[in-house]
Amino acid sequence: MKGRKRTGVVDVLGLILKCHVGSAHQADVKAAPWVLFGVLERYGRLAKILADQGYQGDLEVDIEAVYGVVFEGVKQEGKGFSVQPQRWIVERTWAWLENGRALTRDYERLPENHEGMVYIAMIRLMLRRLENNRRRGKQKTA
Repeated sequence: MKGRKRTGVVDVLGLILKCHVGSAHQADVKAAPWVLFGVLERYGRLAKILADQGYQGDLEVDIEAVYGVVFEGVKQEGKGFSVQPQRWIVERTWAWLENGRALTRDYERLPENHEGMVYIAMIRLMLRRLENNRRRGKQKTA
């Protein structure tokens, strides 16, 4: 495989709920069911899903009909760049994960192993937050 595409579902804090790693030429709409249906089955309290405009289509109708969850696709407003609401949460999560050395290069041969490294990097990030980043903080004096 000559490239990877990571598709993920994050919560409002930017923590990964589910991730799928596939080949880079795979369309977003084909990767979305791998992550969305797993998340919807596991987390029953979801009320709304915000998605990029690449995820619109039959998937939107299926999710609303089967799970009763509002699926809101971001629409492009005008020409050129425009800030999309809540889009920065996902981009910030991918930036956090790219800080980990294991994800900056593609060391794994299998996509499943790369997916596991995404989860490990997220676990490491959450543990650092729980620990209140003591490693960089004040040192205890005796």
